[in-house]
Amino acid sequence: MPSLRHPPLSPAICYLALGTNLGDRGANLQSALVALGPKVQVGGCSAVYETIPWGFADQPPFLNQVLKGQTTLSPLDLLSHLKEIEAALGRVPTFRFGPRLIDLDILFYADWTLDTPELILPHPHLHERAFVLVPLNDLAPDLRHPVLGQTVRQLLAGIDTTGVRFYATGF
Repeated sequence: MPSLRHPPLSPAICYLALGTNLGDRGANLQSALVALGPKVQVGGCSAVYETIPWGFADQPPFLNQVLKGQTTLSPLDLLSHLKEIEAALGRVPTFRFGPRLIDLDILFYADWTLDTPELILPHPHLHERAFVLVPLNDLAPDLRHPVLGQTVRQLLAGIDTTGVRFYATGF
């Protein structure tokens, strides 16, 4: 496996989740997409879905989207890039699962599995979250989870999607 802090030898395909429930939610998603470049080349975006909050219910609904990208950043450098974007766009730390201006998460990085204090790949809870699987299914229904062995379509079929509704075509 290449180094976690040095670029891979060739661009890696990654899937990223974007979420927002404060301010102008659509503009937040668009700003995050723009800010990803040029370090992440966006190759496709799911539709945008409005979703009920997960983990802490007493907050506004979220807009969620997933993108497929390509990057030469290592997984940990990609994580740093995402955290820098969140801060630049105005995200202020609150409590776990609380409201947020923008949230950017790595779902998959190539077919890597990784378990470090900073980053777990694939995202450890993606298979439990309809707000991730519904938009991910737009882009990659046949993508196989390298640990669970199931496709995104199969994972989605096993969860409740109540509370996830189409909001807009991808930005």
